[in-house]
Amino acid sequence: MNMAQTQALRARTLTGLLPETDPLSIRQALANAHPGVSSLCRYDQESLWELDTRSLPKPLAQWRRQARDFAEERLRPLAREMDQARPAGTPMPAELRALLTDAGRAGWLTDLLPRPFGTLPLTSTPWPLTWMQCLKVEEFASACGGLMLLLCAHGLGMAPIVLSGDVNAIRRFVLPAYRQNRRGQPHLFAYAITEPGGGSDAEEGHGARQYRPGVVARKVAGGWRLNGRKCFISGGDIADTLSVFAALEGEGMESWTCFVVRSDMSGFSPVRNELKMGMKASSATELEFDDVFVPNHHVVGGLRRGWTLNRVTLNYSRLPVGAMGLGFARRALEETIRQSHELRTGNQRLLDQQPVQMGIARIMASLRSARGLVWQGAQRFAPRQSEAAMAKFHASDVAVSACEQAMELLGPHALSGEGVIGKCFRDARLTQIFEGTNQINQLGVVEDLQSILTDPGQSPLF
Repeated sequence: MNMAQTQALRARTLTGLLPETDPLSIRQALANAHPGVSSLCRYDQESLWELDTRSLPKPLAQWRRQARDFAEERLRPLAREMDQARPAGTPMPAELRALLTDAGRAGWLTDLLPRPFGTLPLTSTPWPLTWMQCLKVEEFASACGGLMLLLCAHGLGMAPIVLSGDVNAIRRFVLPAYRQNRRGQPHLFAYAITEPGGGSDAEEGHGARQYRPGVVARKVAGGWRLNGRKCFISGGDIADTLSVFAALEGEGMESWTCFVVRSDMSGFSPVRNELKMGMKASSATELEFDDVFVPNHHVVGGLRRGWTLNRVTLNYSRLPVGAMGLGFARRALEETIRQSHELRTGNQRLLDQQPVQMGIARIMASLRSARGLVWQGAQRFAPRQSEAAMAKFHASDVAVSACEQAMELLGPHALSGEGVIGKCFRDARLTQIFEGTNQINQLGVVEDLQSILTDPGQSPLF
């Protein structure tokens, strides 16, 4: 071995570990396995991302790689610059408009329906849509939480229309927007359920039973008049079309109905954008409905069907929220490894210190376990509430914990420079709150399994 090879080997060997060429190293041990059982013992050295990707069905693996390429090329370069709140009523930065245009042309805004209606590859239809969305969301989140939400909240806004099974509504509202997006003319949707006095009451049955609806629809000739306010609506200030859930006048949450509202309807206005701690590139908007007239044909799925549409949509959307957590945890881990290569205490790299090595291993393990939970739930065509809620609260908790561990390992360096880990923490913290707080999701697990938990004679739960 020449000097250059020796130095290269030394650079790849961490303090406290054997070089891969040492007879007692794991690599050499595997290389010496009996040829007859080598397939049971040997494995190639590759990244865990690559290992997981190769385990996917081929169309999904290709989809994941395409999502990663788009995220690296278009989202990551804008992440730092776009990490700032934008007041309602101010023009969208040209960079965000260009990103939306490119995303539309690339098919990332039209992937809830298969070709030829949308851009979901026909080869992927044997697998659940939720799994596809989880793969996309993780890749986008690993590049930038705010830009990910800017692109993906659009799918959430469109979801109740698609999940309603109302072919006329899909033809009237979704397909024209898809055509616009594919032409590079962004047409965004938003999902409007949360109200100033409600919070997670819109996402949990017991709270909804006690809640007095804030947005009310009053019957008039030819349609309905909507009055009230929604808040924390992702992309609400730039959406062209909104799925708005409102109770019928004089009735409670059981009368919730989904109305399609256009942003140019008289009486509709984005009031203000919140000053969020994270995901700043995507707005969280308070919306006002002042006697907004909505024609009868803008009712989706039928009157008093909104609560069903809401709960079905949340079962689908909570798994991608878990995938957001995976993306944030992964980015924090990658940044920790990168900085631990460069930073030194004394003459030793941080990566050569065993406490740092063990900390990285712990983050890896928590990330892999959370990904398994998300992917397991996402592999069902009809997501179960218990699994979706578990994946959401566990993966988002893992994301926040991973960022905190990264900050502990790197100390003040974690928040210096571009502050990638600090941004990951700020972005990840929101995943513990929206789509139902993690506490609400924990109760959602129990709600879904209530009949099993209360039956003493039930077969083992696990």
